[in-house]
Amino acid sequence: MAHKTFCQVNSRRGGGLRPAVWTLLALLLLWAWAPGTGQAFEANKSAVAQLVVKNAQGEDVSTGTGFVVAPEGVLVTNYHVLVDAAGVDALFPGGRRVPVAGILKVDRVRDFALLKLAEGFYSTLEIGDSSHLREFEYTSALGFSAGEADEETQTVLQTHGFVLGMHPQAYADFSYIYTSTPFEPGFSGGPLLDRENKVLGIATLAGRSINLALPINEIKPFLKAGKALSFAELLEQDKNSLEALYYRGNFLLYAMGDLEGARKLYEEVLRQNPGFVLAHYDLAVIQRDLGDMDQAIASYEKALALHPNFPEALSNLGGFYFRAGQVEKARATFERALTVYPNFVQGLSNLGAVLGKLERWKEAQPLLEKALRLDPEFAVAYFNLGNAWFALGRLDEAEAAYNKSKTLGVDFLGMHWKLYEIHRQKNNLAEAVRQLRTILEMDPENREAQEKLDQAVTAPAN
Repeated sequence: MAHKTFCQVNSRRGGGLRPAVWTLLALLLLWAWAPGTGQAFEANKSAVAQLVVKNAQGEDVSTGTGFVVAPEGVLVTNYHVLVDAAGVDALFPGGRRVPVAGILKVDRVRDFALLKLAEGFYSTLEIGDSSHLREFEYTSALGFSAGEADEETQTVLQTHGFVLGMHPQAYADFSYIYTSTPFEPGFSGGPLLDRENKVLGIATLAGRSINLALPINEIKPFLKAGKALSFAELLEQDKNSLEALYYRGNFLLYAMGDLEGARKLYEEVLRQNPGFVLAHYDLAVIQRDLGDMDQAIASYEKALALHPNFPEALSNLGGFYFRAGQVEKARATFERALTVYPNFVQGLSNLGAVLGKLERWKEAQPLLEKALRLDPEFAVAYFNLGNAWFALGRLDEAEAAYNKSKTLGVDFLGMHWKLYEIHRQKNNLAEAVRQLRTILEMDPENREAQEKLDQAVTAPAN
């Protein structure tokens, strides 16, 4: 039978979550690079607040996270947390609820804001230095789960991982910290910390092993900002902001599932500014979900014409080329993505799948193994690695990879055909029969599986 391969299209901006990722390699590197043998102090969670966004009627409508960087009450968060806010309260651990008095600084492109809390004295986090980060350095993130704010049950969550690199995303003139540290829903605007619990960045986007944080050095020049805007003034400014329009589209798409509403907003952004890269990117997600693959490809190609080194757009476009049977174009596109971002887990797995389709299994194997060192819970990479081992005749390794893939939730028909073949070659009739029965449960009209099952159960015993 033909070897099935699988490429994953990565469609996310700010919502998806994954478990914390740890590898033995990373742990060893962390130990080797630790700045001393002592343990780091616990992070100062009392400086982290859940931001409760209110509408004009004073009703709570959404939440985010922020953190205090100056004792007089300067708090950092994402700009997108504030879009359409008529007011914001900062809810600190222990139940202290403080109104935000004004907005000291907004950067809509870099997606950060500095807020001034009501007069008082506040605990702070120490600002670190994001200019010399190295791959596999330890990071953790602090934040609150999305949803209703509750002073009695509110808990600061902490997740852990490591740096995967620093790369531009949709804009060429600044980079993000790419980290395996998961950002839970509601972490937007929260701090990304180093081993000494100094702030390295602001949690901004979430995805599978490509969680993005804006480096803290991007906001350092603005920490002494002066006069504050009111929320009414911010709302007035945002009437003419394409970034505000874009983030409204993101809310409709990723929070509300309103594809048509989001599409209209993205198209309006592009009508006013055809060079708005992220609107092309997210419009492609809608077009994919509506089944218009040709339009989705065109939107990714437009995004990449504007910014050729956008790693997620490259990976997604490569996935569409693969599905369209344009395997060489897919290979070249994934290779470009990995040139930009060498530790791109999805890119490694996807390129491994494409090389498998081209029967270049020896080249695929190390890429897939690297993907799994970076993310040991990546089920699709186990499936693709199983295909490589199967093609290379290493049946025990293939069986183990397929079983791990299935344990993690990926269960393809083609995988059971290969498991059937593995057990048949090992003369393990009972397991081979079980695989045929599984195939028929998944595809009851599969005549080949039924014929082989009939032959197996009627064959004389040895």
